[in-house]
Amino acid sequence: MDTLVTEHDGLMLARIESSDRVFEVNFDAIEPTDVTLGFYRDGERVGSIYNDDGTDRTMARLTTAREGADFIGIEVPKAFVAEVLDAAVEAGRVSDEAAADGYRLRVL
Repeated sequence: MDTLVTEHDGLMLARIESSDRVFEVNFDAIEPTDVTLGFYRDGERVGSIYNDDGTDRTMARLTTAREGADFIGIEVPKAFVAEVLDAAVEAGRVSDEAAADGYRLRVL
């Protein structure tokens, strides 16, 4: 899998690509909770990465910006999630670093 996590055009860009999946999100902030990382852009939640019902799987979810609750979701490796969280912390884009530490303990 190829990954890219970087700052681009004033936002963070996180992308993972393999032969069977692509996930990409641009965000300006991450809000960690116990088992979820919420992606925010201009104060609006645009997606998340969450632990799938306490299993070993981590799932990425993007909203489609259409009317209703349409979304796209795929499984992503925990190494990618850790890379995204570490880059966001380093760039000062995490709403609560203590909550990020808790997320690391519970999910990663």
